[in-house]
Amino acid sequence: MASTADFRNGLCIKFKDDIYTIVSFLHVKPGKGPAFVRTKLRNVKSGRVIENTFNSGVKVEEVRVERRQYQFLYRDDMGLNVMNNETFEQISIPEAMIDNNDLMKEGQMIEIQFHADEEVPLTAEMPEKVELTIVSTIEGEKGNTASSTALKPATVETGAEVMVPMFINEGDVIRVSTSDRSYSERVKQ
Repeated sequence: MASTADFRNGLCIKFKDDIYTIVSFLHVKPGKGPAFVRTKLRNVKSGRVIENTFNSGVKVEEVRVERRQYQFLYRDDMGLNVMNNETFEQISIPEAMIDNNDLMKEGQMIEIQFHADEEVPLTAEMPEKVELTIVSTIEGEKGNTASSTALKPATVETGAEVMVPMFINEGDVIRVSTSDRSYSERVKQ
């Protein structure tokens, strides 16, 4: 059990029969009345952020969470199959657990957050940026290829479609942001 004095950013707590992580908190001591703690909590499973006020000194149940590196192996009808590189244990996680999972290629490392006591995966995150090879795209028009604001669709090696500048051609390796699927830069080879 933890009290409001133990609150810190990133602390996972059990609240309303769900697991939340503290995004931000503020201890408030008004001139009149008891002190309280104003918090923003993110639901670990849904990602929804809520605000809540706790009276000072209230006890909350702390949840122990572990972050582990896993390697993406393949996808099938069960979901995404990943392997722990230390123990070589393989598990399957649902595809909905990772946003933009169609940008993942085999062998890529992801970070999974586990409920330490129950060994249940809570969240999974891809790296901030991934490097992918362009498999197909339309040719840029002559004179229009120098612009970085004009975009065209391109299919990458994982089968996902991203928007890239006109000067990108088939076979180029690009860096893509996994949060919004945006083109970041061309990788020098």
